[in-house]
Amino acid sequence: MPMLNRRTFLQGSAALGGAFALGAGFAARAGASPDPQVLTAQFADARIAADGVTPKVMTYGLGEAAHASMPPVLRMRKGEAYAARLVNRLDEPTTVHWHGLRIANAMDGVPEITQPYVYPGDGFDYVFTPPDAGTFWYHPHCNTLTQIGRGLAGVIVVENPDDPVFDAEIVLTLRDWRLGRGGKFIDPFKPRDAARGGTYGTVKTTNWQREPVFEAPAGGLVRVRIAAMDVTRIYTMALDGAAAKVVALDGNPVDTPFLLDRLDVGPGQRLDIVMRMPESEGQTAKLSNDRGSRPWTIATFRAVGTSLKRDLRDVGPLPGNPIAEADVSIAKRIPIELTATAEHKPTPSICGSLGYTFWAINKVPWPGDTPDPIAPIEELKLGRSYVLQISNRTPHAHPIHLHGLSFRILNSNKRTFLPPPTDTILLLPDEQAEVALVADNPGDWVIHCHIIEHQKTGMTGYLRVV
Repeated sequence: MPMLNRRTFLQGSAALGGAFALGAGFAARAGASPDPQVLTAQFADARIAADGVTPKVMTYGLGEAAHASMPPVLRMRKGEAYAARLVNRLDEPTTVHWHGLRIANAMDGVPEITQPYVYPGDGFDYVFTPPDAGTFWYHPHCNTLTQIGRGLAGVIVVENPDDPVFDAEIVLTLRDWRLGRGGKFIDPFKPRDAARGGTYGTVKTTNWQREPVFEAPAGGLVRVRIAAMDVTRIYTMALDGAAAKVVALDGNPVDTPFLLDRLDVGPGQRLDIVMRMPESEGQTAKLSNDRGSRPWTIATFRAVGTSLKRDLRDVGPLPGNPIAEADVSIAKRIPIELTATAEHKPTPSICGSLGYTFWAINKVPWPGDTPDPIAPIEELKLGRSYVLQISNRTPHAHPIHLHGLSFRILNSNKRTFLPPPTDTILLLPDEQAEVALVADNPGDWVIHCHIIEHQKTGMTGYLRVV
């Protein structure tokens, strides 16, 4: 496999520029926008399982051509306008949600909340300016379990010209597939599992491959961007055969990079590490998932060439993002309780229903994409500080993702390490945490569990910023 370096990844990226900008509250001002990348949602056949070709995976291609491979890594630049034209070649409606990007509400990609459905044969233009650098991802917010579960998700890299340039960069997308004999898709979930921790896939992949091997310079410093795109699985990351420092979590730099030991990463979350490759040609390091009773290899990194003799101690903090700090002393506190709920049949939806309701936020279950949305959890005043008091009243973990806003974890009864500002918190069973934010982006912002079965069976709501 060829070495993946910065130059390789930059090739094929669209030229970004223009005068389009985000003003106060991230609302877009009028101005010229760049030529859009054409992002086509489409079907393709792909060899994922060992015993056959999987038909009709869902993927994104640049332009109109079908690609039987994982969706492209989209490259943007912090503070520069970006445009994409979604073209829907599927046989059902879809959208694109730009996961983790604090952009204008109209660009957020949630049907019935921020935009109309994009029906087969139609398109939709997204134009925004990413204010933050880091690792993010994109995926549909329509019939989410099926569409993400069948492959429709890709990585976003927002570059900062002030970031250090490492000796190589590797992007990893982690996801399971629910495949049966001959590589054919099987039912995406089991109701009894959806009512618990979620239904696991049968084929574990990284970049749509089983235990891939990547080459990078011996003795070099490699930035590895990892996106957990699975619809269910929580990972415990561990590295053997090399040392690495964690430099960013969920797109935001950590204040002081720290050695990777064992770190939990839930669906929707991202992890950036800088790894010092083994010293000699042919030596390998392995990134593994150590969660559960049967760990497995996520990816192997093989050293090539003469050692560059780089030193991991030279890795310092990345430049920060412009995220406002809440004034906790005057912040209003908002209780958010994650609970189970009585099973009943939810309202039908164009974007697909799982046919069950098992979960709720503040005792209200909502599938999250119906034409008659429930009332917001709370109405927030633009520019003011808030503390969300989130309590997980269940025996299962829930990665809770908030669109359009970033928050800082203030405290928790289950953790001692408090990460940098984030858009997702992996709440452990019976965990209670306080997170602080500034309501600096107007609109209706969805908050939901990113175990998609939980999202689609009720653990969804939204905050309104006015």
